[in-house]
Amino acid sequence: QVQLIESGGGLVQAGNSAHLSCQASGIAFSRFGMGWFRQAPGAEREFVATISRDGRSPLYADSVKGRVTISRDNAERTVYLQIDNLKPEDTAVYYCGATELMFSVQQVSYLYWGQGTQVTVSS
Repeated sequence: QVQLIESGGGLVQAGNSAHLSCQASGIAFSRFGMGWFRQAPGAEREFVATISRDGRSPLYADSVKGRVTISRDNAERTVYLQIDNLKPEDTAVYYCGATELMFSVQQVSYLYWGQGTQVTVSS
């Protein structure tokens, strides 16, 4: 059974940081590129960040570049997303996904998804 379990969401004040985690089971974690996407109310799901299988090559959406850090720990089968200087427009459900590609900014490239974790940013 493949599972991606996200955690770390919640209500956060603008200007503070969020640290999200996604731990995978049932897959050879180090064989998959990982990504984070988010979906705000009334909006389509959008790409946030992706990281290569070895963790050496991150890629970010222009909208979050400079405030977001993606990382992974293959021994722990976990990918992380750090969001600094949170803004109200960061409010969304954040999803992690696993892809057989090294990178992907496309939602359709991901084979597996987590259930999502809600990040709500108050002003």
